[in-house]
Amino acid sequence: MLMSEIKRVIDQVSRDKGIDRKVLIEALEEALKSAARKKYGPQIDIEVRYNEESGELEVFQFKEVTETVEDPMLQISLEEGRLLDEECEIGDSLGTKMDTATFGRIAAQSAKQVIIQKLKDAEKEAVYRNFIGRKGEIINGIVQRIDRGDIIVNLGQTEGILPVREQVPRENYRRGDRIRALILEVLPDARGPQVVLSRTHPQFLTVLFRTEVPEISEGIVTIMGAAREPGVRAKIAVASNNSDIDPVGACVGMKGSRVQNVVQELRGEKIDIIPWHIDPAKFVCNALSPAEISRVIIDEENKSMEVIVPDEYLSIAIGKKGQNVRLASKLTGWHLDVKSESAYNQAMQAGYNSLMALPGVTISLADALYEKGFYSAGEIAKASVEDLLQIRGMEEETARGLIEAARLQLEQAAAEAEAAAREEQPTEEEPGASPAADDGEAAPAEPAAEPDETGAAPANESGSPPEPPAAAGSGKPSPAEA
Repeated sequence: MLMSEIKRVIDQVSRDKGIDRKVLIEALEEALKSAARKKYGPQIDIEVRYNEESGELEVFQFKEVTETVEDPMLQISLEEGRLLDEECEIGDSLGTKMDTATFGRIAAQSAKQVIIQKLKDAEKEAVYRNFIGRKGEIINGIVQRIDRGDIIVNLGQTEGILPVREQVPRENYRRGDRIRALILEVLPDARGPQVVLSRTHPQFLTVLFRTEVPEISEGIVTIMGAAREPGVRAKIAVASNNSDIDPVGACVGMKGSRVQNVVQELRGEKIDIIPWHIDPAKFVCNALSPAEISRVIIDEENKSMEVIVPDEYLSIAIGKKGQNVRLASKLTGWHLDVKSESAYNQAMQAGYNSLMALPGVTISLADALYEKGFYSAGEIAKASVEDLLQIRGMEEETARGLIEAARLQLEQAAAEAEAAAREEQPTEEEPGASPAADDGEAAPAEPAAEPDETGAAPANESGSPPEPPAAAGSGKPSPAEA
């Protein structure tokens, strides 16, 4: 054991592995203690100190000064103690420096194992501390191997894992390929810290834009949210705290150069850059572009919106397989129900008819209910008496009667729908039976068609409900699309 080289080895390992010198010195001290106990037994009282000046590890054995020596490894006589320290007394503890060369080969091997284990633990801890502070950053690596679909990436100090769930569909990698990914999680593990990577997380998109757009890194433009369907399409909402800077234009760049760099990294994923707005309705209109929005009806209690679009824009608003409205819902945080104007008007007409079908409801009362947001008998059935008393001229007895009648109407409509569903089910005919009557008489005629579930037609001359109150904003935003 060359003590003269210890200081040089400590400095070199600390520099190469990024491990604190104190940790290495503690590992060496623990190793020498283990070696001494291996040689002289576990009862020996020893202390190991590192001398910074000489770069030497000094091992001291301590013995108690006693009149009668019963255990030579732990005790020393007063006469022998006086030879080491003339002022020692009974009960004192005297330390003598030990020669580490006498520990032997087995003890040295044990010390080596302790040092190796301590170094491994210290290296794992150093790697964990390094990566735990880099969560949310993008890191470059090289594909090392593929294990059951998971991609193992060489990150230099350690390995990262890109699970199947965090991989973009239809992206293929081979060993040796360079890869960029987001550090999603850093998990402590017995075999070393596990760095979990992602290429599908929305934050990967936002960090890419932060890298490409200086205005974002400087804080002039802020990314308010992002939503992705990895490999297909993404939406990102941006806002600017400087009225002279267009946030969408800053992200697009000259001739689309900035956004194209992000698109190339995402292997052709289309990106919609949406201007953020403090008004949720206008923000939803922007998020659903390029569709034109006619009306937005907000339900703040359930955090949902009913979005009405012209019939020709319905497919655009919904998108392929519902993609556009799904991404807009994720981006805005609101549940969106997109309807065409014709379907909305039909629903309003049917609701108005159901109001007119309630006993005692006149045209003026139906209009008053409609203006207060009661568009159908179903909404009357769910309302309370206090809700209906807000309508001018409404009495408590009348309100109770309307609620009971509305509930009865709903029950009858449900029963009729159930009966109609049973009639539509095919029934097996008995063998040899004829659909005509046995006595040869003609089958009775079908009864007249039942009236509509609402039970009545509109009472006003136009046959249509009054225009509902003006809803939240509409417009035709034009966000950038890559």
